[in-house]
Amino acid sequence: MDKLERKIPPVAIFVILVVVINKVAHSFHGFSLDLPLSSLVFGLCFVVAGIVGIAGVYEFRKAKTTVNPVKVEQASSVVDSGIFAYSRNPMYLGLFLLLFGYAYWQQNLLAIACSFLFVIYMNRFQITPEERALEQLFGAQYLDYKQRVRRWI
Repeated sequence: MDKLERKIPPVAIFVILVVVINKVAHSFHGFSLDLPLSSLVFGLCFVVAGIVGIAGVYEFRKAKTTVNPVKVEQASSVVDSGIFAYSRNPMYLGLFLLLFGYAYWQQNLLAIACSFLFVIYMNRFQITPEERALEQLFGAQYLDYKQRVRRWI
């Protein structure tokens, strides 16, 4: 399974899960729910995801470091300002919020559960290997950052 580490771009995982959530929501009617304010929840998730994700990209650009999660070795600095003072992975958090909001809007418990597959996959195959690479690249500076800031929120 180590062959999957940092190989599939997070956006590709996001797109795959959007398709899965849509299929699950339309195929497994036994898990349908009547959740309140589904459009509002989706809208809020969409807006918050946009703010969080764009804030993460902005901080990376400001620090002149790579936003490519597959090529972590090209990072030039530990970014701990702005949104990165609150979450080590704001762009992944933004993608999760979009998935969760979409699944909630679909009104299906199984679809909502599928949104959490993103967190599980990202923790195992993207974030943990990224953190290993960043620890090797930046040493104590990155370890200190990990101690101060949570992985997701």
